[in-house]
Amino acid sequence: MEFQLGRGANPLHLLSQYNFSSHFNRIGKALLSFYLAALLAGCNAEAGSDQESQPSWEARNFNSDWLYLQDDVPHNGDRDLPAFPGADDQAWEKVTLPHTWNATDTVDATPGYRRAASWYAKTFTADTHSRYRMHFESANMVAEIFVNGKKMGEHVGGYVGFDVELTEALKRGETNEILVRVSNEYDRNLIPSQKADFFLFGGLTRDVWLQRLPEAFIQRVAVTTPEVSHSSAKTQVAIEIDRGNSSQSLDLGLRLLDPNKQEIHRANAPVSADSGNDTSVRIELPELKNPQLWSPDSPHLYTVEVTLKDVEGNIQHQQSEPFGYRWFEMRPNKGFFVNGERVLIRGTHRHEEHAGIGPAMSNAQHRNDMQQIKDMGANFVRLAHYPQDPEVYRAANELGLILWDELPWCRGGKGGEEWEANTERLLREQIAQNYNHPSIAFWSLGNEMYWEEDFAGGGSDEEVLPYLKHLNRVTKELDPSRMTTIRKYYPGAEVVDAFSPSIWAGWYGGAYGQYAAALEDAMSKYPTFLHMEYGGSGHKGRHTETPLDERGIPDAQVSVTEAMNQAVVKSIAKDSDWNESYIVNLFDWHLSVSESTENFAGNAQWAFKDFGTPLRPENPLPYINQKGLTDREGNPKDAYYVFASYWSKQPFCYIESHSWTVRYGPESGRPVKVYCNTDTAELYLNGKSLGSKERRPGDFPAHGLVWQVPFQKGENELRVVGKVGEDGKTVEDAYRLTYYVGEPAKTEQVVLTASRTAENTYLITAEAQDKQGRRATEFSDRGYFSVLNGGGQLQENQGTYTGSSTIEMANGIAAIEFVPGTRPAVVEFRTQNIKGVYIDLPAVDDH
Repeated sequence: MEFQLGRGANPLHLLSQYNFSSHFNRIGKALLSFYLAALLAGCNAEAGSDQESQPSWEARNFNSDWLYLQDDVPHNGDRDLPAFPGADDQAWEKVTLPHTWNATDTVDATPGYRRAASWYAKTFTADTHSRYRMHFESANMVAEIFVNGKKMGEHVGGYVGFDVELTEALKRGETNEILVRVSNEYDRNLIPSQKADFFLFGGLTRDVWLQRLPEAFIQRVAVTTPEVSHSSAKTQVAIEIDRGNSSQSLDLGLRLLDPNKQEIHRANAPVSADSGNDTSVRIELPELKNPQLWSPDSPHLYTVEVTLKDVEGNIQHQQSEPFGYRWFEMRPNKGFFVNGERVLIRGTHRHEEHAGIGPAMSNAQHRNDMQQIKDMGANFVRLAHYPQDPEVYRAANELGLILWDELPWCRGGKGGEEWEANTERLLREQIAQNYNHPSIAFWSLGNEMYWEEDFAGGGSDEEVLPYLKHLNRVTKELDPSRMTTIRKYYPGAEVVDAFSPSIWAGWYGGAYGQYAAALEDAMSKYPTFLHMEYGGSGHKGRHTETPLDERGIPDAQVSVTEAMNQAVVKSIAKDSDWNESYIVNLFDWHLSVSESTENFAGNAQWAFKDFGTPLRPENPLPYINQKGLTDREGNPKDAYYVFASYWSKQPFCYIESHSWTVRYGPESGRPVKVYCNTDTAELYLNGKSLGSKERRPGDFPAHGLVWQVPFQKGENELRVVGKVGEDGKTVEDAYRLTYYVGEPAKTEQVVLTASRTAENTYLITAEAQDKQGRRATEFSDRGYFSVLNGGGQLQENQGTYTGSSTIEMANGIAAIEFVPGTRPAVVEFRTQNIKGVYIDLPAVDDH
């Protein structure tokens, strides 16, 4: 059996199956594909201006000029609402969306984080004739919306968008007051489980839009490509119209635009006056010859432009939807195919958060994450473990990144009727809002669903398996063209179209040398197997001359499957110091195996960026999952360059490691690895060539680019020159380090120093030193920075390696940024064994 994407879906069926629940009033019935012709002339006109100068609709970004009240004022329906804030109300804070109240408290030194409700307030002026609604790209996790004191809608569940109609409560030509209550309070009837390994942030964490609409407008456009080949493609478009109170006849016009925005086809469909308040129209376009197919290497996007006109031919509303012609397949025991050609999945995972702001990221920050992933050479991203910001999908469509879009059924088992209703509704909403994205190949129905049950018996197969089958049926009814998946629920392997077991070779179990055998075993058990999640944690800046090899550690668990209870097994995750040197080798080995295993569909490394988690307070960087290829700000660790050396198309070289600035060893020196994707590389020590080597792709380690480097005592400079072809492009990398002959000595003291940064802050560095003042690279105690009797503040609670006041030292170093204040300050550093060292810092006026 072959599972194919792009063949056979019925968009009208999708519209009819979508649950227009009572969570929204009048027209807030379906999720918005809200691209309301934002590029048309005049679309950004301010509501309330002269109606003759406006188009009949607009979608205005509604992110600015909000007021935020941290306290949860109790209310009862429309009664007892908080008083709308005045201009000088000190209880309310001015904020710009996206916003979360958990931007920093998730990773501060105090256990727990705020799980409560807060209020947002904003005003706007409505014109005299239009309908109005708000589109929320997300509200985590439960939202209630009030206009002029009247409740107009609510939404239960996070990570998906929803609409709320405001029309019936509006004061025309006057100021209208909006209040939004948002809550991320504990609720075991909502997925994901509270025991999931990531924070459940609260707030309006994505964009909000104010939509001014005509009486009848286009509610949703669903584009299906039921038959696609290299020579031809068929296109079906299902359009849902909200007629409101309009009884006039209407006309739908449709244009199909090619990737260059040139018109290919045009079609029309009349909408009769007696078709009812809500109308669904299906248009089938003529067969398209020789379509430009969407793929990771050539992400061609077509556009469907739908126009709604009245009987006089006046445009009432218009909506554009990008989409792509392509098909994806999992061929049993043959791998993964795109447009009939085998493609090795080269992937990673993404959580939606960033240092200092949590999930309240700008579109530019979302896109930067996706661009970094693409630049690394990846072709696949698993969105873990929930639907993500609309900008992420747009970026994937345009960059050519295949997506695994996941329902946030993450741990907790299955609950009762309320839990079931919430879960199914969120699945339906997720599929409806993301249906048109050509990048999505997989609908994931969950991850580790049976773990850590929230309801007695809710993790049993008798509870989980029937409900998984139900969700699979719902998904296939809504979208039979895409594949369904799950990870790490073994009884469900035969329910879904593609399955990932848990394999953590060399981290939670076994050794990374077992990876090839683990893949062979999984491929024999699961015909449509692909591997989600592998890797390990790297504490940035921590290195060792003797990392564990592919045989792992003595007496380690033999199985490479993650044990449910890590306390009872010996594993590298639990019994190593998380140095980057080992993680580089682990990934290098995994990639050498996955790139050469015949018929393997591919895998995805966990995870692209470090991210916050309430389950890991004692990590070297507290409350941070440190498995990222970059830190929480997107700065690459060494492992990033290992992946780029296998996958990236942009020539580069990187010497491992720029943060390894002090090394000890024999007079003969130490080996140095260089990760390049060039044909050859030549390494220089202090200006003298150590020879050129040919890169041998897949040779472990570092594609064979390893030199024994005879460091001189003291300062050294390493430089590498990579070359593509005989007369091709050259790329370089260089850094300086200090080399000492012998073994590291014991720590005698810790010294604090401060250096100015480009942002006029100070980088305060704590360095462990031996009797001779050399860095004591084996000192790895947990350290604590604090500010004493002075002004200024530490740039803490960022969850980064220079933004945490509590952090384990890495090769004898810990650092943090300090923002000076109007008075001088003293910064202290201490560990369990270092009773306190201090540094004086000037006031900002003393600079």
